[in-house]
Amino acid sequence: MTGNKARGTKSASIYDVAREAAVSAQTVSRVVRGHQNVSPLTRERVLQAISDLGYKPNRTARALRTGSYGVIGLLTQEIRRTGEAHTSNGVFDRARQLGYSVSLVQVEYPHTPQVHRAMSLLSQEDIDGLVIVQAGDANAEQLTLPKNLPVASSDSNLVDVYPSASADQVGGVRAAMRHLLDLGHRTIHHVSGPEHSRSARVREEIWREMLAAENREIPTVIPGDWSANAGYEAGKQLAKNPEVTAVFCANDEVALGLIRALNERQIRVPQDVSVVGFDGIELSEFSFPPLTTIKQDFYAAGVEMVNLINRQLQGETNNLHLTIPTELIVRATTAPPQR
Repeated sequence: MTGNKARGTKSASIYDVAREAAVSAQTVSRVVRGHQNVSPLTRERVLQAISDLGYKPNRTARALRTGSYGVIGLLTQEIRRTGEAHTSNGVFDRARQLGYSVSLVQVEYPHTPQVHRAMSLLSQEDIDGLVIVQAGDANAEQLTLPKNLPVASSDSNLVDVYPSASADQVGGVRAAMRHLLDLGHRTIHHVSGPEHSRSARVREEIWREMLAAENREIPTVIPGDWSANAGYEAGKQLAKNPEVTAVFCANDEVALGLIRALNERQIRVPQDVSVVGFDGIELSEFSFPPLTTIKQDFYAAGVEMVNLINRQLQGETNNLHLTIPTELIVRATTAPPQR
């Protein structure tokens, strides 16, 4: 590399980068777009040239030339959560395979002002489509998206408004409840997820419907969130009730917190109380005892949402709602009631 280009005089072009890296402009373009058919050494040389020259791809020029900015927007609420992290990982991987980069915006509380600011940021990025991993209780009116923007969502209030790829929440809860009822539990308690989550509301609704259909007592729901701490606090409360023999938790982390609270109070799982989680996170297999759970494929949801964006960009408009199967994984936290 020459390394002699004057910095700060004018914006570097793709041809400047190509000359600095001793490659073609097409090779630079492939590296910028994330294509895989570039050797590691060449990719490193191009990336170093981009860094040295301060090159910034002109997305507007690209859009005029190709009809695409090469960018997919990603809106999420709290990416540190296990489910959102795995789903976002699927988005990043599939987008890269298709030659897109991803522009991420996170909103902590998805109410109107934050959502509007997030959408303003994404609009400035010139995106080809928008993936909504999580937007809490935000609705379509609050998002105010451009009319023709391809959108895909997952497990939010927007799944009936925009194309979606979502886990089979209903089938998953029914499988969990049927498992516990078939073991002989008279009723099943529930620790819920956050009230603004569509997934949490669906899980609570189906839990209630299953008990009502079997003419079973419907216990008072213990409100929670997605955290192990919420499960731990719920466990301390449920441990005071000797009638409790089974608990369906909103997710695995809640279940793990609950199990700890029960164990600390000499209530054995599953001999005294059976526990079922939801999500099938990796840690659930290594808890003690290993957790019975409903496994959902977060990563596949991310991949399929990008596929939905791509299909819309290709002109497809029909049958753009996908349901991703869930699976009951029976481990060691469930057993017939003994008390």
